[in-house]
Formats: sequence, structure tokens, C-alpha cells
Amino acid sequence: MNGRYTAETTILDYSHASIQNLIHKQGWRSLARQDVVKGIYYFLRDEIKFGYNRDDAIPASEVLADGYGQCNTKSTLFMALLRALEIPCRFHGFTIFNTLQSGAVPVYLMPLAPERILHSWVEVLLDGEWINVEGFIIDQMFLTQIQRAFPDRTGFSGYGISVPCLQKPDNEFNGNDTYIQAEGIADDFGRFDTPDEFYGKYGSNLRGLKKILYRYVLRHLMNLNVQRIRQNGLKVENHNS
Repeated sequence: MNGRYTAETTILDYSHASIQNLIHKQGWRSLARQDVVKGIYYFLRDEIKFGYNRDDAIPASEVLADGYGQCNTKSTLFMALLRALEIPCRFHGFTIFNTLQSGAVPVYLMPLAPERILHSWVEVLLDGEWINVEGFIIDQMFLTQIQRAFPDRTGFSGYGISVPCLQKPDNEFNGNDTYIQAEGIADDFGRFDTPDEFYGKYGSNLRGLKKILYRYVLRHLMNLNVQRIRQNGLKVENHNS
């Protein structure tokens, strides 16, 4: 069974020199399996910042080169690193409601977003059990700014976050399930051996002119907005938004 969950693919290009160099630099090969997964998890969460890549179906090496990602691209890099270390994992595909992205996506761009956006998390086989790993999507620096802006909120949806409790989200990893967007799920497409299989079936979020605009203009505006929030927080007038 494990062979199908450790295979390399076009998207999960874990033989790429940059991925192999990262594994060597981090010393992950010398750690116990749970410590490896934990180390990769926190690297993905906080060193690969929350942001928008050119497409969902880019290879893991490109996500690493970008240094940022969202749910789907961070999942790709997470899977590639796990499989490079022979840790079985698989892809679980969903959609989320686009309102979850409000705030991270500027208001003036929201009308261009599809009502439902492709989403994913990674299932990892650890100690004989599959665990759901989604909590790495939002880096802690960005999350902290949102928590500071909404100190009294429990259930929360926006800024790329959808959780039952904003101040205590399930995004710390100790061999457990982690979530940061799961409350915003609309459709469940089930499990796939690879992201290649999923995107081959469901494509990407945007097509045609919108896809071109997103790749060359819109995502850069979105990333500037996210970076501004990460660096400066939210203005007071946004507290009641």
C-alpha cells in the first residue's frame, strides 16, 4: 500500500535538488518519524508564508522557490517533503466558500473570485493511523495579527481562516489533526493518491481571461495586501468588518 503513497509525480517532484538540499539542511533524515512530520509541519506553516502562487497545480519545487503558498500549494510541498522521506501521505480535495478569503483578498477583487474555491488538506499515515493536516496554511505571524484585530471573537471566517475559536485554533501539531480553514468547507471530493490526479479531474479555480489576470496582476495585489496585514496589522476600522 505504501508505494502508492510515497511515489514521486510531476507535481510532487521531490528529487529536485532544492527539496533534497532543504531536507539535508534541516537534518530531517536523522529524526524519528513523528519529529520529522512535526518539523516539516512548522517549516511549512511559518517559513513558507501564506500567499498566492501563480496556480494550484505548480510543482513542489516552485512552491519552495516562491517561499509562500496557500492551501493547495502548501499541501503539495508538504506531501513532496513527506514522500521524499518515505512517509506515506495522500491528498483530500474539497471546495471552500469564497467568503473565507475575504479580507485576505481585497474587497474590490472579491467579485472576481468563484463562489467556491478548490481546497485541500493532506492525510499522513503516522503510527498506523491517518491524520488530517490543514493547520499549516496560515503562518503564525499573519494569524497573530488577525487575532489581535478580533480579540473577542470565537467562531471566525475571513482572512483565509475559518475556525470555531479564533484565539485557540487547532493549528499546533503533536501527531494530531490540525485545521485552520475546515469550517468553511463546501464540497468534499474525497481522497486522491496525488494532487496530479485531483487537478487532472477538477482543473483549477479560474479559467480564461480571469486566470491570466490572476496570474499576472491580481495575485500580486492579494499578496501585497497579505504582506501589509502581516507587517502592520489591521486598522481599527476593520475591527467590526
